[in-house]
Amino acid sequence: MRGSQMQVSPDQAQLLAMLVQIMGAQRCIEVGVYTGYSSLAIALALSESGYLVACERDAKSLDVAKKYYELAGVVHKVDVRHGLAADTLKSLILNGEACSYDFAFVDAEKKMNQEYFEMLMQLVRTGGVIVIDNVLWHGKVADPMVNDTKTVSIRNFNQRLMEDDRVSISMVPIGDGMTICRKR
Repeated sequence: MRGSQMQVSPDQAQLLAMLVQIMGAQRCIEVGVYTGYSSLAIALALSESGYLVACERDAKSLDVAKKYYELAGVVHKVDVRHGLAADTLKSLILNGEACSYDFAFVDAEKKMNQEYFEMLMQLVRTGGVIVIDNVLWHGKVADPMVNDTKTVSIRNFNQRLMEDDRVSISMVPIGDGMTICRKR
């Protein structure tokens, strides 16, 4: 499928599932579903009463994801939200769902990482976890000669995360790099 490199790697999916299991997470959010591999890993790791809000703007990608949710028997755990993730997150906040989520995974428009992160900080409980994908950006973030808008945006986001005392973080060099943030 077009853009298949956007899918998380198997080791990333396994790590996401393990984090959900270790935490005993019940309520999760994914920002950027693509074809559903990462959200499927999360949903499979949830208990039967677990709940995942899956945000994706591309209808064709969502159709693929929904097919696999059905095949895996997790469709009852996944609340698919088609549209802009920022709109979905804002609606969850306005709906009184602040601090009610245990876990969130972000793998969407990189220039929106800071905005997604700030909204997820409102939605995720103290002690909860937010994971952001593509923080190494194929090594470009470490190359001062690379200054395209996405790379600069990710580089600046990484710097702000490092300085953010609201979270403790660990950048894990699997896939294209993931930062695991625990809300203090």
